[in-house]
Amino acid sequence: MLKIDIDKNVAFVRLDRPEVHNAFNDALVQQITDTFIELGRNDHMRVIILGANGKSFCAGADLNWMKRMVQYSHDENLEDARAVGRMFLAIAKCSKPVIARVHGAALGGGAGLVAACDIGIAMESVQFGFTEVKLGIIPAVISPFVIAKIGPGRAREFFITGERFLAPVAMNIGLIQHVAAHELALDALVDSKIAQILTSAPGAIAAAKELVFGVATQKLESSIEFAAEAIARSRAGTEGQAGMKAFLERQKPPWIDKAEKTGK
Repeated sequence: MLKIDIDKNVAFVRLDRPEVHNAFNDALVQQITDTFIELGRNDHMRVIILGANGKSFCAGADLNWMKRMVQYSHDENLEDARAVGRMFLAIAKCSKPVIARVHGAALGGGAGLVAACDIGIAMESVQFGFTEVKLGIIPAVISPFVIAKIGPGRAREFFITGERFLAPVAMNIGLIQHVAAHELALDALVDSKIAQILTSAPGAIAAAKELVFGVATQKLESSIEFAAEAIARSRAGTEGQAGMKAFLERQKPPWIDKAEKTGK
């Protein structure tokens, strides 16, 4: 259900249930969660690309899974939702940068997967949608990740209407950052982001992700102290010292030399 390819220090994680438009069930949810936790702990990995095989990126929940959900008790629904939440959190909080490569429809939980990623790149023909209200339910578990990306105002509109919208609208509201006219352009954009990431310090990238999450949850006054502590640690850390020294001496920092030696 999940295909993983490693190219030196880049991991390509692909949903691999094309016959059901890569919809996820409880087993796939656990596989995705475990995979992102494991890759996040792997010091050799520098970036993760989340994509999919087949026509669609992800159509949300699997129909057979939904049939079982109808029979769930409140407690079973609660535990099921918590497991899905852990999946999105594993992606969002992964210490490695995660790029969503979206080539086909991303609906419901599929759009939530995109929201959980750091960078979203999609073909302009891709349809997105938070379609849960069409089924009489709500986009609850994905909401923290979607609202963090598009804001409450936009979320209210699209959560309420459940309408589908194309990639240019998704970019306009902040769900994704880039739109490609065709698949070759899509891969070129992904490659350009990988190249930029590989010239940046891996520890600093992880800390920058934590900085964003930390500042977003703080009041303005306390966020200043939070940020001050973060930059103090960064400047005094091994990467910060090596990077600033290399810059002042007009040398390449060690992480670039390492990336060049691995061929990525």
